[in-house]
Amino acid sequence: MGKRIVFTGGSGKAGRHCIPYLLSKGHQVLNLDLVPVPNPDGNGLNPDVYTLKTDLTDSGQVFNALSTHFNMGEYAAERDLRHQGPVALPDAVIHFGAYARNMLVPDNETFKANVTSTYNVIEAACKLGIKKIIIASSETTYGVCFAQGDSDYHSFPLEEEYNCDPMDTYALSKLCGEQTARTFARRFNADIYALRIGNVIEPHEYARDFPGYVKNPEVRKRNAWSYIDARDLGQICDLCVAKDGLGYQVFNATNDTITTDVPTEEFLKKACPNVTITRKMGEWEAPLSNRKIREVLGFKDVHDWRKYIHG
Repeated sequence: MGKRIVFTGGSGKAGRHCIPYLLSKGHQVLNLDLVPVPNPDGNGLNPDVYTLKTDLTDSGQVFNALSTHFNMGEYAAERDLRHQGPVALPDAVIHFGAYARNMLVPDNETFKANVTSTYNVIEAACKLGIKKIIIASSETTYGVCFAQGDSDYHSFPLEEEYNCDPMDTYALSKLCGEQTARTFARRFNADIYALRIGNVIEPHEYARDFPGYVKNPEVRKRNAWSYIDARDLGQICDLCVAKDGLGYQVFNATNDTITTDVPTEEFLKKACPNVTITRKMGEWEAPLSNRKIREVLGFKDVHDWRKYIHG
C-alpha cells in the first residue's frame, strides 16, 4: 500500500527524478519547495504532484506544511475525525531542500539555511508523531569534494564509519544535519536515515560528461570517482520508506561502480598512492562504497553508467 510522503526540495535536480519514482510505486507526494516540480526532462511541470510554497527556515511554516492537505481535492474528502482529524498526517518525510553547494549564497547563509531547515523539518515531523524521516546528507562530508586545494582521503573505501573532517561550510552543515537526526531519533524513537548522496547524474549527462570523466579521471577525485543516478536515488528513497526499525542510520547513496575503465584497486593505488585500502574491494566497486545500502536495504543498481557509454 502506498504511503503519504512529504518531499522537501522536490523541484531540484534530484527531486524531479525521485518523485516520479515514488509515484510509480503508488505513493502520494506533497512537494515543499519555492517553485513547482518540473518534469524529469525539464519540459513543463509535473502534473502529478502538488507543490506547497514553503520557507523551510520558518518553523511555523514547516509545522503547518506537514499537517496540511496534499492537494486541493482533499478538502472534499471524507475523513474520520475521531481518529485522524481533518488532515491525515504523512507517513514519511523526505528532506532534500537545501542550498545544494557552496558559492550560491555567502557561507554564513548556506550554513544558517541548511542547518535551520533540517532542524525545523526533523523537529516538526517528530513532534507531530511522524516516525520515518529521510534526510539528504552529502558526499562532501568525506572532506575532499570542497577542500581548499588538493587533498587526499584518509582511506578507501569510503564507508559510513569514516572520520569525516571537512573544511567547508556546506559539508559542515550536512554533518550538523546528521547529528540533529541522531539526536531526534534517540529522543522520539523514530527512524531517521541520513543519505550521503554522491554526485547526482541525470540521464542526459551520461553521453555529455562520462566520456570526459573516463579520459580525464583526475577531474573526478572530488567525487571519489563515484556517482548516483537520479532515478536510482528514487529507488533508495523508496527502500528507506519501506524499511522500518533501524533508528538512526547513515547510508552512502551511490551506484555500484567506479567511474573509470581501470579496476578499482589498481586505479586507486596509482591515483592515491599514499592512501591505505583497508579491505579487499570489488573489482569495479565505487570508492564511495554503497555496500551497506545494498546489504541492509536491498538496493539494486539499475543505471550503471557503462550501459549508456559502452552499450
